[in-house]
Amino acid sequence: MAVQRIVIENCAIATVDAGDTEYASGHIVVADNRIESVGPGKAPENLENVVRRVDGTGHLATPGLVNTHHHFYQWITRGLATDHNLFDWLVALYPTWARIDEQMAYAAAQGSLAMMARGGVTTAMDHHYVFPKGSGDLSGAIIRAARETGVRFTLARGSMDRSEKDGGLPPDFAVETLEGALAATEATVDEHHDASFDAMTQVAVAPCSPFSVSTELMKQGAELARRKGVRLHTHGSETVEEEQFCKELFGMGPTDYFESTGWLGEDVWMAHCVHMNDSDIAAFARTRTGVAHCPSSNARLAAGIARVPDMLAAGVPVGLGVDGTASNESGELHTELRNALLINRLGAHREAALNARQALRLGTYGGAQVLGRSSQIGSLEAGKLADLVLWKLDTLAHASIADPVTALVFGAAAPVTLSLVNGKPVVEDSRLLNVDEDAIARSTRVEAQRLARIAAQA
Repeated sequence: MAVQRIVIENCAIATVDAGDTEYASGHIVVADNRIESVGPGKAPENLENVVRRVDGTGHLATPGLVNTHHHFYQWITRGLATDHNLFDWLVALYPTWARIDEQMAYAAAQGSLAMMARGGVTTAMDHHYVFPKGSGDLSGAIIRAARETGVRFTLARGSMDRSEKDGGLPPDFAVETLEGALAATEATVDEHHDASFDAMTQVAVAPCSPFSVSTELMKQGAELARRKGVRLHTHGSETVEEEQFCKELFGMGPTDYFESTGWLGEDVWMAHCVHMNDSDIAAFARTRTGVAHCPSSNARLAAGIARVPDMLAAGVPVGLGVDGTASNESGELHTELRNALLINRLGAHREAALNARQALRLGTYGGAQVLGRSSQIGSLEAGKLADLVLWKLDTLAHASIADPVTALVFGAAAPVTLSLVNGKPVVEDSRLLNVDEDAIARSTRVEAQRLARIAAQA
């Protein structure tokens, strides 16, 4: 079959390549699922098999946003425990989360994915670690929702085996056994992970956190991931309380504990990393361990301000994360560009902490690095996969901001006129093409009410 091309012209372009190349007015040519060319001015003439031409006047084209940390199931528990710190929040919500089933997980994944995709996310991930007995095929339901939405997806198959009786936070009925968690994780990798260049679904090994899993699960989880050739993900250094927990339980801080269990390396990324000292950052830089920065969630749970400027200066790969919608109710990643910049300017580096282009890089190429896919996505370059977004910047919301990247990052959330994933349109004129947003809103409302009733009766 002949190559089919989509041509986008007359738009500003931020490629986010190694040189941060930008064009005030340029073109992008997509051939099937790859970017064929990017450059200034009009597209080359006499292109064959052009099936669509897009006039991008008044728009900015960027790589699609890459989300590096999320918990989809929390979509149906939004707006609860709104004045809690992390540990109190977890204790308040675990009893409800532990009663989810396959239908709830599917609806919650639909809601989470829809909200991200309509806001410019082309690669999503979900760290799912709650697997109640008899709840059905939760991993399969989440992956099905991602496939239907049309986004590229990484499932971080989580697990917990340290419950209240072992000094952890989850209720006893909410955790798996060590053997059960490892076997189920391996089965998920075998069934769903695709290692190909243009993979739409990948799987990572992801025990939940140091305070909800045993040391054996951490160690054997790392061994499993490396035997299977997949990435590793967990929560790390999110709060002061977590650091105290690690020192009391393991006799060392979180970073040293991670290193002792095999959890530092270029195939690992951690969520949050708020409380990192100089030696912690140096260890992450030395091992190329990645970080998923979740500024809104960190603020919502009063966890603190991550040292993102210091991490970037040291060479730590850093991407952005929505985090679960029970601690970031908006569920959107494009708002994290702005929040990452603003919140980090409250820290020690003040106005020099981050600029607009650094924030955009965190949400695109940085995220691709963290997920191990920077050779495939994260920048607009010939040969890369055609995951891109066309942001509308000629409305009242952005009309007087001359620089388009500044308008996108500092300004109000910009509408998405077109989002391509693997060369296929997923969003047009701020509406999802593959799923019914209104139907998803209704189903997630129903499932949230059903979960609340079940939890109240328990």
